[in-house]
Amino acid sequence: MLGTDAMLGTYGLPTEVETAQEWQSDRLDLDAYLDRIGFTGARTPTADTLARVHRGHMSTITFENVDIALGRPVSLDLDRIQDKLVRAGRGGYCYENNLLLAAALDRLGFPVTRLLARIRQGETRRRFRTHTVLLVRAEGRIWLADAGYGHSGLIDPMPLEDGATVTVAEWTWRLVADGPDWIVQCARRGDWFDMYAFRQEPQFRIDFEAAHYLSSTRPGSPFVGQLVAQRESEKERRLLQDKVLVTEYPDGREERQELSAADTVLALRELFAVALTDEDERELLRFFARKG
Repeated sequence: MLGTDAMLGTYGLPTEVETAQEWQSDRLDLDAYLDRIGFTGARTPTADTLARVHRGHMSTITFENVDIALGRPVSLDLDRIQDKLVRAGRGGYCYENNLLLAAALDRLGFPVTRLLARIRQGETRRRFRTHTVLLVRAEGRIWLADAGYGHSGLIDPMPLEDGATVTVAEWTWRLVADGPDWIVQCARRGDWFDMYAFRQEPQFRIDFEAAHYLSSTRPGSPFVGQLVAQRESEKERRLLQDKVLVTEYPDGREERQELSAADTVLALRELFAVALTDEDERELLRFFARKG
């Protein structure tokens, strides 16, 4: 297996801890974040710390688009992100989750490169760059970290190496190099399913703002006009789209449930661990009433 440098060169790989003010990492309440994800280990930039922080984030902070579905503006300002995801017990979608994780990794002393990716969902047609991923250096090795994909997303970081695989419980992911692209795949029904593709091209905050605006406001975006919540564990994957709840198991079984509006709100709170205010619940019920 060829290493990272031999495959695609060193362009875009993290080498130093990010200090650029545009990412606002100095504003992060690191103690509150680590408490939120249940991390109590040594705050040292090791591969073990990276894995534990990544898994803690994935198991605690849900992928959800409640605000976008309700027509509320979503900010990428780090103060707003941590108010929502850390202090208010909410989740967020990929931009919020991965920018929060990246800020925490900055503060813990990891070199991090922030990238944008193209969702594939089993297809090869070229789409907008609307997903976020992170490259992280730990103990001389580069890792792909992504706490923002939601359903079927990485539970643990993956080495940035062609053919690298990661297995957690009975879920497996693979990373393959295809020309200038890295393709992230997950094992599904005995085959490899393309999740997304990215290149080692560092992005700036303005790039994230533009992609986020497209994802959160464009008619036709999967996050505009419908509720989406996704959560994954070692035992099951849950996907909520409006009032349809799909649960997937490692053996390939799927369960599909049609929920009432009230039960959908209940599922957000109890199955997806999204802390909703009374106003959130009222607005969600109005949202579903309008959709019929």
